[in-house]
Amino acid sequence: MNDMTSDSTYRVTADELRQFIERFERLEAEKKDLADQQKEVMAEAKARGYDTKVMRKVIALRKRDKDDIAEEEAVLEMYKEALGMA
Repeated sequence: MNDMTSDSTYRVTADELRQFIERFERLEAEKKDLADQQKEVMAEAKARGYDTKVMRKVIALRKRDKDDIAEEEAVLEMYKEALGMA
């Protein structure tokens, strides 16, 4: 392999690597923008009197399977009853 081939292979690899890194950096910037927008939504909801802590719990529940939620709630009720909290 001569020096010309290895140099051109390196350049292509370096360009490709730079593209991957720049794409990742753009996605990081977009992720930060989205997080900022989510904070704004929660701040607006809080200003309107909503409990954002509970809202976040509801959002997390909406992501989960209904059977898993029902099972967890049943176990929670059983534990609360055992401790006299129900």
